[in-house]
Amino acid sequence: TVLQSSNSLKASYEDWLLTYGLSVSPFHLRWQTALFNRQFYNWGRWKPKFLYLWFSVGMVFGIVAMFGSVILLGKTLLQTLTQMLTEAPKAQNDRMLQVVVSVPSSGLCLRPVPGVNLPVSQLTYFFSAILISGVIHEVGHGVAAIREQVRFNGFGIFIFIVYPGAFVDLFTTHLQLISPVQQLRIFCAGVWHNFVLGVAGFMVLFLLPAILFPFYYTGVGALVTEVAEDSPANGPRGLFVGDLVTNLQDCPVYNVEDWNSCLGDISEKSQVGYCVSAATLQQLSFPARVYRRLDGTVECCSNNSLTDICFSYSNKLDSHLYACLPARKVIEASKVCRTNMDCHKDFIPSFCVTPSLENQTRLIRVKHPPHIDMLYVGHPMHLQYTVSLSSFVPRQNFLSIDLPVVIETFCKYLISLSGALAVINAVPCFALDGQWILNSFLEATLSSLIVEKQNRELVGFLILLAGSALLAANVALGLWMVTAR
Repeated sequence: TVLQSSNSLKASYEDWLLTYGLSVSPFHLRWQTALFNRQFYNWGRWKPKFLYLWFSVGMVFGIVAMFGSVILLGKTLLQTLTQMLTEAPKAQNDRMLQVVVSVPSSGLCLRPVPGVNLPVSQLTYFFSAILISGVIHEVGHGVAAIREQVRFNGFGIFIFIVYPGAFVDLFTTHLQLISPVQQLRIFCAGVWHNFVLGVAGFMVLFLLPAILFPFYYTGVGALVTEVAEDSPANGPRGLFVGDLVTNLQDCPVYNVEDWNSCLGDISEKSQVGYCVSAATLQQLSFPARVYRRLDGTVECCSNNSLTDICFSYSNKLDSHLYACLPARKVIEASKVCRTNMDCHKDFIPSFCVTPSLENQTRLIRVKHPPHIDMLYVGHPMHLQYTVSLSSFVPRQNFLSIDLPVVIETFCKYLISLSGALAVINAVPCFALDGQWILNSFLEATLSSLIVEKQNRELVGFLILLAGSALLAANVALGLWMVTAR
């Protein structure tokens, strides 16, 4: 604004912008170029029959996606409203799509709030995936347009606030002269390419063990790649980068999925016990005062020791006995049990002693040979959130332990964001691809039923109005869910 208001600098500034294809406005920076036009024309003229079939399939997909996106957003809106009215939050895994808020692995997601619901450490993945998804989306439009003999003026990239994107400049007159079916191939090409990109990312993610097999092996445990500074797994007898976790309690861990599954089972099920002989129990235990915590659980160690834990057990005479025992001595070389019956062996009197801990708190034995087992006391999810792991173990020491994690994470963002762009852009809403897909679809299907073009445009306008309201309601409620929580 300052440069444009200057009489001496305005002309040179505008010439400089024009020379480099730049456009600057508040919160928006845009760059357009004709450097890639030749490449786009080469792509658009490559194997015409194949491209015709490719974009025809894309047209069918785009039409189906337009209707499907409305159904998906409608169900999501109903889920959100039901949750708000009942004030009983549903498990995130039950949600199909959540606009603005982070979304489950079972659905699609759009995460546009860095620092709120997007970890700052993963901003690079986020913005890279958005840019690539946007570029592939616009490449689809550009190649389809050239295939349908529409003049291609240029390709560009923009940054709106902090979010990157891409666009193509097509000759509007040519676009209006072609048939509605040809227009559909062009308008549907973007969401079609986003869908294909998401499928490609999924295939890479699925085949990653085979792709990296010459350099990394899997199925032997979960490799620790990072331990947060405030993690309860930190410490001299905790977990370190490069450790290979093989067991959580009696649950074997062969990969990251097993780690998450085992922690989930441990948090849902009651605390397991450990078999201790009567002689050992008498030798290790010492008298201590028993009292109840506020949550009703029992504590019997009153010496504030970091090594002793209160254990409960039962015998034939009394079903509620408690003993303060050194945790490591009790657990090491002990068999996991649920009842005293699990400990009967060689006619040696034994008891199944169970840690008497606060509700939701668990004592977890983490095996990471050749190191001494880590004993963790706390909520299992705290361990899950503060320890990062990988299923890939390098075959050679010089190989990075982070590379498979980087590829996995990027693929997940690419699948998620590219899929989200396909869904959102297909919605019949003003200023999205869905607007032009709907208009062309109505022209191709209703021209014989509704002869007057103004009436067809009115039908399209009403549908666009409803679609825009549906998307706006989902976004508004998504923002409300972010701020309210």
